[in-house]
Amino acid sequence: MGYIKPVLVGLKVTLRNLFRKKITVQYPEEKTERSERWRGIHKLVKDESGKPRCVACGLCAAVCPAEAIKVVGAEDENGIRYPAEFVLDLTRCIFCGFCQEVCPKRAIVLTKEYELVGYSREELIWNKEKLLEERG
Repeated sequence: MGYIKPVLVGLKVTLRNLFRKKITVQYPEEKTERSERWRGIHKLVKDESGKPRCVACGLCAAVCPAEAIKVVGAEDENGIRYPAEFVLDLTRCIFCGFCQEVCPKRAIVLTKEYELVGYSREELIWNKEKLLEERG
């Protein structure tokens, strides 16, 4: 006899919510808006000539608390530095945004994109070419 009151309370909650407007989002077709401060997937920014802005200073790798970034610099024949190798391990990244904040050339940004999936660890270790490609 002591279980009737909890059942009635549960039914009351069910009936109250049964006629409310649904807030479910049909995910692949509908997407929710992200906050201005949202930190999503990384991207390397290109300059006007199509080359990466990055000068391989290594500040992003030095400031990364998860040690998820590896940058190897090189110089071209004009003495301009560029990243010969830029590797980002997204399995280690905590999306803190420090790499974006410390970059003097604004070469790495965290986009609003949040769809990140991979079937293996190797798919989530991105090289320079993967970070430079256009997504969206």
